[in-house]
Amino acid sequence: MKKQRRVRGCIYQRGQTWWIKFSQNGVSHCESSESSDKRVAQRLLDTRLASVTTGEYTGRTRATVAELAEEMLRDYRTNNKRSIDHAKMRWDSHLKPFLGHLRADQVTSDTVGRYVDSRLTAGASNGSINRELSALRRMFALGNKSTPPKVRFVPSMPKLREANARTGFLEDGQYRKLLEYCPELWFRTIVEVGRTFGWRRTEITGLRVSQIDLMQRTIRLEPGTTKNREGRCVTMTDALYVLTSACVRGKSESDFVFTRPDGSPVISFRGLWKNACISAGCPGLLFHDLRRTMARNMLRAGVPEKVIMAVGGWKTRSVFDRYSIIRQDDIALAMEKFQRADKLQNSAAEINFNDNPVTIDVPASVGPVN
Repeated sequence: MKKQRRVRGCIYQRGQTWWIKFSQNGVSHCESSESSDKRVAQRLLDTRLASVTTGEYTGRTRATVAELAEEMLRDYRTNNKRSIDHAKMRWDSHLKPFLGHLRADQVTSDTVGRYVDSRLTAGASNGSINRELSALRRMFALGNKSTPPKVRFVPSMPKLREANARTGFLEDGQYRKLLEYCPELWFRTIVEVGRTFGWRRTEITGLRVSQIDLMQRTIRLEPGTTKNREGRCVTMTDALYVLTSACVRGKSESDFVFTRPDGSPVISFRGLWKNACISAGCPGLLFHDLRRTMARNMLRAGVPEKVIMAVGGWKTRSVFDRYSIIRQDDIALAMEKFQRADKLQNSAAEINFNDNPVTIDVPASVGPVN
């Protein structure tokens, strides 16, 4: 029978602080209990000796949060993630100034809590803080999975409640006024594509002539060019066919579909959109709100939700539901339809309660009915 090796350790004092010392595979480890109480140090030593015995102890590392951030950004580059610029901005602007100088094992749930407090005090929204914590969580998860592990644990991080869901819609009357403000072909066609298919602005402005098939009347988004990395192919309406045909006339397959009168590709039109929305009586409306408008219009037309999700590029039902596409007037319209149907049904077999009184037997245990 193999004799089990005894694991030993000791505690000692440096100034007012108690430290622990123990070995693992012949390598000595020293760790501060960060306390002047000897009992705290003894409990920490017992915990470490137990984890060494069971093989769960991974050892303290000198990895810094900055090293974990670099590993996360490398992972973004390796996997060609389109959100790498946002991840780098969150690290450089917010996480790095607060956490960049710390070792990874110094970051605890209390540290994260203080970071959240500082960001809330600075006026950051809950959504922004959640995105930053998501990046931090990713850093620690990658560090924990590396060989050997760069961190022993992933600290607990809160998820703040977000109550900033958009509710904007583009109504038909506002749509016509938008086009009156800027009747240029490229603007009218981009708005029509957004309103019809609910595509994101960058998905539309990045279209090339090769993605347009006038014979089949289709527009194709290539795999890898969309947010969910999946391709899409849709059939044009008659109005879009006429507009798109005019946009691609005389262009080669590698040219952009949407160009200004001077031939330059349309990349951004934020200022024009803002002014057009003010003129149309819908200030503050985002181009992204056309996704919600498209989903609502298709639902009203009786299109199945699975088809709407496929056209707009919603990969999961939970994301689709967050768009809150059911408005109060839609519910009121549904109630009106129900009421009309109910009246028609009851008119065929009208009940006269005066001629036919209804008697309800009430058990004696219930008592009198007032």
